[in-house]
Amino acid sequence: MERITFLGCGSWGGALGNLLSKKEFDVTMWHRNPQVINQLENTRQHYLVHDLLFTENIQFTNDIGNAIVNASIIVLALPSQKIRNLIFENKNLFTNDHIIVSVSKGIEIDTLMTVSEVINDVLRSISPKIVSLSGPSHAEEVILSYPTTLVAASKNVESAKKIQNLFATEMLRTYLNKDIKGVELGGAMKNVIAIAAGMCDGIGYGDNSKAALMTRGMSEISKLGKAMGAKRKTFRGLSGYGDLIVTCLSKHSRNRRLGQLIGEGKTLDEIVSNMDMIAEGISTAKSVHQLSIKHNIEMPIHEGIYQVLFEEKDPRESVYELMTRKLSEEKH
Repeated sequence: MERITFLGCGSWGGALGNLLSKKEFDVTMWHRNPQVINQLENTRQHYLVHDLLFTENIQFTNDIGNAIVNASIIVLALPSQKIRNLIFENKNLFTNDHIIVSVSKGIEIDTLMTVSEVINDVLRSISPKIVSLSGPSHAEEVILSYPTTLVAASKNVESAKKIQNLFATEMLRTYLNKDIKGVELGGAMKNVIAIAAGMCDGIGYGDNSKAALMTRGMSEISKLGKAMGAKRKTFRGLSGYGDLIVTCLSKHSRNRRLGQLIGEGKTLDEIVSNMDMIAEGISTAKSVHQLSIKHNIEMPIHEGIYQVLFEEKDPRESVYELMTRKLSEEKH
């Protein structure tokens, strides 16, 4: 029987950990804060998503050493910008026997690495087996056992198949993909487009506007992805269009909600100071801005969101500039 440790027990990590526990796997959930651990142990209720009630056999701990050493599978369920430091601080605990699963969606600022590349960079001496688990999946719906699909992506097919089978249930169907670069890029960049979709809602625009943003936004994502070595067909799948659709349209999407508040006139600092959870699209917008320059890829929608977030540009002005650009041929 596999022993699985989740590093981070936010809403998504918590939902997945509980799912595996219900399949009778040995699950440990780690959180840095001992007060959070005490609350989880005493109430068995998640501190952010109150519908998430943990099974009695899940173990909670803030002892990261034992959590890593005693596991065969490590699931990273942390904000993408925090992963490098956590792995570096504990790199001597990881071995090449571990399968490391990333369920985080982001691109590291400045290094411009995906999460799997960050893991490889820190643990290069042990050649870790890394799988990215991604797709259109809100924790709130997985908790309620709504039908959901995910994709397990890795260069190591054997590890990906193991993770595919591990997480599969009657209500969670998992697919296999070898293009981990494309899966990670799609999962990260869709959050930027979701912010744009939320801005449309906040301004008061309609479905036509969001359809245009999503379609042209995915065109930008796939262009950059191809330049970075991903397969364009990956962006037509679950981790591409699938994840884009759910994140741009769902009431559960924190990135869409952040964009909506900006569209209504609130500042980024004001919004972030009142958020319980991190909206990965903020940091990803910075990374994509840097990547578009590095690869010389024109990405007007992503650039417009970057300017709104970090240069205090009015969202309406950004929309006007997008709509009045030189007319061109539709390309994908």
